[in-house]
Amino acid sequence: MAGIHFLEDHRTWVLTGGSSTYALRLDEDDVPTHVHWGPKLSTEDVPELLAKPLPRWDGFNDPNEGLDELAADGGTKYWTPALQVRFADGTRALEWRYRTHEITRDHLEIHFEDRHYPLRITLHYRLKTDVLERWTELAADTDVEVVRADSATWVLPVRDDYRLSHVTGRWAAETQLHRTSAAHGETTFASRRGITGHHANPWVMVDDGTATERHGEVYGVALAWSGSWRLTVTRSSTGRLTVCGGFGQDGVTHRVGPGNPLTTPVIAGLRTRGGFGAAGRAWHAYVREHVLPHPRELRPVLYNSWEATGFDVDEKNQRTLAERAAALGAELFVVDDGWFGARTGDHAGLGDWHVNRERFPGGLEPLVAAVHGLGMKFGIWVEPEMVNPDSDLYRTHPDWVLHQLHRRRSQLRNQLVLNFARPDVRRWAHDWLDRLVGDHGVDFLKWDMNRPFSEAGWPGDADPDRLWVEHTRAVYALLDRLRHDHPRLRIEACSGGGGRIDLGMLARADQVWTSDNTDALDRLRIQHGYGQLYPARAMSAWVTDNPNFVTGRSMPLRFRFHVAMAGVLGIGGDIVHWPGEDLALARELIALYKDIRPVVQHGALYRLRPPVDDGIVAFQYVHEDRAVVFAYRQAAHFAAPERPLRLDGLASADRYIDSDAGTTHSGAVLLTRGLPLGLPTGDFASRVVRLKRIDR
Repeated sequence: MAGIHFLEDHRTWVLTGGSSTYALRLDEDDVPTHVHWGPKLSTEDVPELLAKPLPRWDGFNDPNEGLDELAADGGTKYWTPALQVRFADGTRALEWRYRTHEITRDHLEIHFEDRHYPLRITLHYRLKTDVLERWTELAADTDVEVVRADSATWVLPVRDDYRLSHVTGRWAAETQLHRTSAAHGETTFASRRGITGHHANPWVMVDDGTATERHGEVYGVALAWSGSWRLTVTRSSTGRLTVCGGFGQDGVTHRVGPGNPLTTPVIAGLRTRGGFGAAGRAWHAYVREHVLPHPRELRPVLYNSWEATGFDVDEKNQRTLAERAAALGAELFVVDDGWFGARTGDHAGLGDWHVNRERFPGGLEPLVAAVHGLGMKFGIWVEPEMVNPDSDLYRTHPDWVLHQLHRRRSQLRNQLVLNFARPDVRRWAHDWLDRLVGDHGVDFLKWDMNRPFSEAGWPGDADPDRLWVEHTRAVYALLDRLRHDHPRLRIEACSGGGGRIDLGMLARADQVWTSDNTDALDRLRIQHGYGQLYPARAMSAWVTDNPNFVTGRSMPLRFRFHVAMAGVLGIGGDIVHWPGEDLALARELIALYKDIRPVVQHGALYRLRPPVDDGIVAFQYVHEDRAVVFAYRQAAHFAAPERPLRLDGLASADRYIDSDAGTTHSGAVLLTRGLPLGLPTGDFASRVVRLKRIDR
């Protein structure tokens, strides 16, 4: 039976979702101890798993080590600690004592305290179908220094081997997928930058080394946090593997005391069968249904002015672009950087959020009215967390930025980071954002953040380390407040491209800017890594000009469109100078995208041929009675004959009609022999196939 149950005689809790069961118990010392995470079990089956702890092998090896639900430092526990505390008298070890628990439908709270010190710990478990969300609360009656506070420790079943899947990257090369054998010892994925980061992302998947796209058991853990973070995979010589994770980094501590509790971010876990494809679809369903603010919406086709005008923004050129974008079928027009203050480049003006009257003599109102009159929504770029030293704001409030005494203030992109942990900075940011949205009828904010933290200090504050957590929480609170006060407002999260993509930001952003690299060939790989966990419904993807500004590569317009149409379609080129045939093709493909958009944004993704080489890449979305197949030839070699593409996710007993060719296909044949692609000849060839289920 699905739900949460307490087996009082065994001091065991059983949490059962759609196809998985999770169980934990209290050991003889009241330590919360892992029992099971795996296939669905009945509550009657679970007691059979409650074997007595094994005796120590010797003075150095404990076969039960690594089973704690929140591995705490202390005693003879030497596993990677998820919780480290230091009491005022220097004591570090934690000794658990169970107090009580509460079960409210899908939510379990288990309350503990330390046996001697006034520290209280609450472990939270919340079921979302087959995803289990976990987090921890700490509270104390006297000041306690918390050296490390991860959200949870996840204990995986013992397997003969373990393989890790994760992504790495850099600016313009985010989310590159890697699958490697788990090393013995500790493997840590982390960001110390104050943001999620381009170089890694806070999730990891684990399998036994045999899982494929379609077969095998896969476990995944993902952290909902947009600041500095850490995930540690620990593999012991005894064969056990755990994953613990949370916010924070080495050298940064938290203080807990009267009136100052600490709540860690959610860390979500998911176990699936059916390989990496099933894991991805389950994560996508979870994000769409339980994370995104408006899961049922369809994201509009967007036009952004950045690549057309750069910083050279004025009312006239934006009106011209808006008229051309509306004629193509765009539904949202976004003015990018350069509309405010002395912002004629990236060297000045950031922080002075007032309309540049030389560029917009009548303010933004005439342009907003023109865009709305063209039948489009109006959006605008902002970067609230940053300031240029060459700005009125910085000259007035130099103390508002992150800084340390007697240390330089390092600039990146000529910017410094504002300290959003400060109440005065938060009030200032809310005031101008609230006016911008409310006074001008802004429908959409592109919220950017173009550099990581440095010199992250807060001189004069009694607890300067708290800024690492409170900055991110202040950003969350501001986004939440803007949404509440302006229910029609929609938001895109950006951080120099994909530097702030995570479950925490997706709970507040309707879409995310995946990468500053819009090169369609590179995007196939970036989007492949992104899609391991995050859904197309939130993946912003643009069609831009030839040659691409990052790579210098030129590709056919149809290929560029087909790659961007696999997510939330946007246009970012200088469309005023596109030739007539390109404009005509763009109108045709935008209309096609609007037809397939429900399938792409709400459908289940099947990765048919991933981008592991430079040959064919193909994937498919299935939603209700429709399927959309995307196929791309990156490079043609040796005149190799084209093979049919085996599809997935269809009903073998049904028939499907190709909406463009008019041909019908047996579902069974499409699943076994495959679909003839009929790609055009040559490199950078692509095709989109629309299939609809019909009665036999």
